[in-house]
Formats: sequence, structure tokens, C-alpha cells
Amino acid sequence: MKFRYLLPLAFSFALAASAAQPKEYQVTGPVLALTDDVITVDKGGEKWEIGRSAATKVSGKLAVGSRVTVYYRMGATAVDVKDDAKGKTDAKASNADKAAPKAAPKGAEAPADKAKKAKS
Repeated sequence: MKFRYLLPLAFSFALAASAAQPKEYQVTGPVLALTDDVITVDKGGEKWEIGRSAATKVSGKLAVGSRVTVYYRMGATAVDVKDDAKGKTDAKASNADKAAPKAAPKGAEAPADKAKKAKS
């Protein structure tokens, strides 16, 4: 009976874990070069270097010249922020202030006020 309640819970955790993964891509072609850290595949004349580790699953005998399909996910290794998001919004606000129409001199009517008086 307890198992019946735990199964949906375990299923929801499995879905949450899989949703956090980035999209999976693939590249197919002959292996040009092979090291412990990198596999180089020729895809239509382009060399694709894809990192690999001891955890990379390999089915079959992997060797230079073998035709393979490599499945991979992209991941960031570093992020350099070039400008501060707060600074950008402050700059936009100051530019908006500069672009705002200037107030009319004392005693002068604004064009909108003149239009209202003309209609009445």
C-alpha cells in the first residue's frame, strides 16, 4: 500500500531531474582523431571536436576511421559579463529624461491646451 503512494512521488522526482538537463545534440561521421579527452569527427568536411571523459559511454570498438554518432550536450565553462544590467537601465532612464519635451516658458500655453480652447 505504501508503494502505491511512493511511485507517483518517485516519478515526479525523475521528471524534475530530467527537465533540468540541457538539450541533447548529435553529430555523425568518421572519427578523424581520438584521445582520452577529445574525439574529432568529420561532419561534411567540418572537424567537430567533442570532449569526452571516463564517464562517456561507448558501445562497440571506438577507433580512428570508425563511423560514429556522438551524442552531446552543451555547457558553459565560463561567463564574462560585459556590462552591468543596472547600468543599462539607468542609461535608458537618463536618455528618456533628455528626450522629454522641455516645459513652455511662463505665461505660454502648451500646444495641447491651445487645441482644447480652439475646440470649445
